[in-house]
Amino acid sequence: MRLPYNLPFWKTAPISRLLIPFTAGIILHWYLQFSISFILLCAASFFTAFLLTQLFSAPVIYLLRRLQSFLFYLFVAAVGMLFTWQKDSRHQPDWYGYSYKDSAVLLVKINEPLTEKARSFKTEGTVVRVINGRQETNTSGKLLLYFSKDSIAPVIKYGELILVSQVPQPIRNSGNPGAFNYQRYAAFQQLYHQLFLKPGDWESTNQFQTNLFRSFLFNARAHVLGVLKQFIGNDDEQLGIAEALLIGFKEDLDKDLVQAYSNTGVVHIIAISGLHLGLIFFVLSWLFNRIPLLKKSRHVKVLLLIGCLWLFSLLTGGAASVLRSAVMFTVIIIGKYYFKQSSVYNSLAASAFLLLCYNPYYLWDVGFQLSYLAVIGIVSLQGPLYRSWYIKNKMLRKTWQMASVTIAAQVAAFPICIYYFHQFPNLFLFTNILVVPLSTIILFGEILLVIFAGIPIVASFLGKILTGLIYVMNKSILFFNSFSFSVWDNIYATMSTTWLLYAVIFFGAAWLLHRKKKYLQIATVFLLGFSIMHTFAFNHVWRQKKMIVYNVSKHRAVDFISGNKNCFEGDSILKVEGLLQNFHLKPARISLQVSQSATQLPSLKTNGILRQFYNKKMLFIDSAYAFETPDSIVPVDVLLISNNAPVVIKDFLNAIKPAVVVLDASNSLWKIEKWKKECEQLLLRCHSVAEQGAFVLDVRE
Repeated sequence: MRLPYNLPFWKTAPISRLLIPFTAGIILHWYLQFSISFILLCAASFFTAFLLTQLFSAPVIYLLRRLQSFLFYLFVAAVGMLFTWQKDSRHQPDWYGYSYKDSAVLLVKINEPLTEKARSFKTEGTVVRVINGRQETNTSGKLLLYFSKDSIAPVIKYGELILVSQVPQPIRNSGNPGAFNYQRYAAFQQLYHQLFLKPGDWESTNQFQTNLFRSFLFNARAHVLGVLKQFIGNDDEQLGIAEALLIGFKEDLDKDLVQAYSNTGVVHIIAISGLHLGLIFFVLSWLFNRIPLLKKSRHVKVLLLIGCLWLFSLLTGGAASVLRSAVMFTVIIIGKYYFKQSSVYNSLAASAFLLLCYNPYYLWDVGFQLSYLAVIGIVSLQGPLYRSWYIKNKMLRKTWQMASVTIAAQVAAFPICIYYFHQFPNLFLFTNILVVPLSTIILFGEILLVIFAGIPIVASFLGKILTGLIYVMNKSILFFNSFSFSVWDNIYATMSTTWLLYAVIFFGAAWLLHRKKKYLQIATVFLLGFSIMHTFAFNHVWRQKKMIVYNVSKHRAVDFISGNKNCFEGDSILKVEGLLQNFHLKPARISLQVSQSATQLPSLKTNGILRQFYNKKMLFIDSAYAFETPDSIVPVDVLLISNNAPVVIKDFLNAIKPAVVVLDASNSLWKIEKWKKECEQLLLRCHSVAEQGAFVLDVRE
């Protein structure tokens, strides 16, 4: 039944009125880090004030209704702060950091099966006990564990207890400009330390502490992976895509292929998320509505839908992204079948509220943000967009319907994608129309493969079909990626420009939907602000002059930047576009809007080990070197020492006077410590790139 008049959004989606202040409380606490006493005081004060307003007479209460609402929202914000505070494991009295001493031994429980990396095995552990001599303290708190490949780490199982004698190292960022904030990301997972273990640094106790539910998840995941490896073709590209598509397992993915999926706008296919649950939900809904017995039984239909979604989520290993999506669709299903007048926005707000109550740090999760933005875009824009163009031909109409879904989702998600990834897939519409139906067939085919794995003939037949379909999908993506215009790369974006772009989209869409002139005017104002910010940013780019020594482990990497051009000096492997360059150097160049690489800059002069960039001088020392004694000591701005050069800093001081000594990440840590002590004795400023992050020097003429 249609409503007789249009209700305001905040009345059709009342839970959003709780979600907004709750989210505000989460953000406030993360950035301001309030004490627990302050949070409790705020919560008690706001709630008490709210209750006191109820004591007035009805006319007065009516006059104070806005104040009542404001006090209640402040209370909800305080609750958001409280949930965020308590989620931080460092606020627990038994966190291992409070009882650990340098000589202590840690008893660590392995929380998950080991994952193989290029040079190590990685897993996550919980510190269950800290042993300081004869004193043993039961503790909690997680850390990351890396086992060297020359150890017997692969035999370690989930739940095993091991003794570790190494000192946990704080998780740090690389400190490179524009780099991914890994320290913050790890903190959101309640990970603050890491251990790099070699043989002799640990030993097994041969004891186990396991959880039956988690054991089931890991065993289910291992079973699914085993089935896929048995029946999907031997090509690693096809197997990697099959594993990622069904259960989100990405360790076997080819990096270049993943980049191709990202460039063409279909990386969501291999990032198991709401798309997979959405496909299963819509297919099952269509199927159940055509089965007579189920069609008439609302309760059975709801139970089956929710049961199938959660069964899929658990059998695929219970990845965080798919469990979040399962919660979201569970709330949507309940709202759809039991609350006929319920707004889908209210269901979305309810699911987001529940998830943030469980883990407030989901708010910063890219998958969480993209899932909700895409769904909101589809719900709000797809219908009007689809109805704007009527097509008589049924096949073309279905194609347009799929295209309208893709466009709506892209419109809602692309600003945040540009902010995080600084690129836009120009061919997203064509690739999604082709790949989404194909990936849907593959997804359900893989589910059938797992179901019929016990029947070799059927499983082998399904495996061959799936191998062929995945091959076709990969080749299609690589074909679209081969076009030079497939992706618009290196797009400038900040948090401010992203918010302005969302304001333009919101009011622009409101104008298209309601045809009110004021919405167009507001959108134009925000677009003007967006353009002004970009103009100032590009003006700053043209004037920038920087010397950057990057933090790249075991490598020397230096950029001289003038305007939008850079000249790189460093190890040859970093000059070639690949994983190392894309991970360490590309984010900095994107954030600084450096779009052209040059072998030489007019402002950069080279003379042996000396580099003069405008009025700044940098000396490169990467081997034994002896200065000729000059008539007077020559001042230099930067003395860069690399590759464990066998030098003593004080030997240089009779020839040069460095403003700062920079020790890059190509040096060993013990060498860096030795040079740091020497600099301290000589009263020289010292910067350790491996410990303090990239060294950035702004050059002013």
